[in-house]
Amino acid sequence: MALLKVKFDQKKRVKLAQGLWLMNWFSVLAGIIIFGLGLFLKIELRKRSDVMNNSESHFVPNSLIGVGVLSCVFNSLAGKICYDALDPAKYAKWKPWLKPYLAVCVLFNVTLFLVALCCFLLRGSLESTLAHGLKNGMKFYRDTDTPGRCFMKKTIDMLQIEFKCCGNNGFRDWFEIQWISNRYLDFSSKEVKDRVKSNVDGRYLVDGVPFSCCNPNSPRPCIQYQLTNNSAHYSYDHQTEELNLWLRGCRAALLSYYSNLMNTIGAVTLLVWLFEATVTVGLRYLHTALEGVANPEDPECESEGWLLEKSVPETWKAFLESVKKLGQGNQVEAEGEDAGQAPAAG
Repeated sequence: MALLKVKFDQKKRVKLAQGLWLMNWFSVLAGIIIFGLGLFLKIELRKRSDVMNNSESHFVPNSLIGVGVLSCVFNSLAGKICYDALDPAKYAKWKPWLKPYLAVCVLFNVTLFLVALCCFLLRGSLESTLAHGLKNGMKFYRDTDTPGRCFMKKTIDMLQIEFKCCGNNGFRDWFEIQWISNRYLDFSSKEVKDRVKSNVDGRYLVDGVPFSCCNPNSPRPCIQYQLTNNSAHYSYDHQTEELNLWLRGCRAALLSYYSNLMNTIGAVTLLVWLFEATVTVGLRYLHTALEGVANPEDPECESEGWLLEKSVPETWKAFLESVKKLGQGNQVEAEGEDAGQAPAAG
C-alpha cells in the first residue's frame, strides 16, 4: 500500500508544479548563501592559519562550498523539470531520468544534513588545533629575523588586541617562553646573564608580557614587566589588578568566536536542509502524480501521488534485496571472468 497517498486533479498538479518551480529558485538562492557562508568561514580560518596546527578545520568550509554549488546545480535543474512537467512533449524527455534524479536528491539531502551536523561538532577538533597552534606561535614570537616566522609577532599582537586576550590559556603562558629576541638583550648586563644562566635551556625568561596584552580599560598605565613583584610598582598587588591585562586566554577567545560562527552557520544550513527536503518531497509527489495519469490525452483526469510506493518496512526490505542482488551479480561476473582465463601452457 502506498504511503501518504494524495489525490490530484489537473488544477492541483499545475499548482504543485508552479509552487515547486518557485521553491527551487529560492533553493538556488539558499545554495548561494551556503556557498557564501562557507567561503566566509574559510577566509576567517585562513586569517589565523598561522596559529592553527593543521588544516582539518577547513573540512567544514570546503564542504559548505561544495554543497552550496551542488544545491545551485540540482535546484536549477529541478526548476526546469517543474517548468516542463505539465507539457507532455517536454515532460517525455525527463521521464526516464526522474527516478535516478530523485535518488540523487535524497543523497544530497543526507549530505547536507551531515554537513550541518559537522558545523556543530567541529568544536573538539578546533580546540585541539588552536591549543597547539597558539603554543607554537608564541614560541616563534621573538623570531622577527627568521624567514617564514618574521610576521608571527605581528600576528600574535593583532590577535591579542582584536580578541582582548593574552597567551594561550592566560597571561602566565608568556612567563614560560622567551618572547624577547636575543638581539634586544644586553648580554654584558649582569641581570641578563644571571637570568640566562639560571635557566636550564639557556633562555631569558621574565614575568612579563607583550604590550598587546594590556587592557586599555585599566585606570593606571599598563604594567608589563615584573608582574608578580608587588614591591616593583607603587600601590600594586598583582592578585587584585584584574584590569591591568586581559585575563582570558586566546584559545578560549578564538574558540568562542569560531564556535558561535559555526553554530550560526549550522543553524542556517539546517533550515536550508528542511527547505530542500520539502522540495524533494514535493518533486516526488509531482512525479508520481504525473506517472499516475491514466489517460495522457485527457489532462483533466485525476491521479494519485504518494511518497513511497509501499510501506516503510516493505520499501526497506526491497532496497536491501536489490543491494544483495547487485552484490551477487558482481560476484558472479567476477567468477566468470576468472573462469574465462585459461591457464598458461607449460
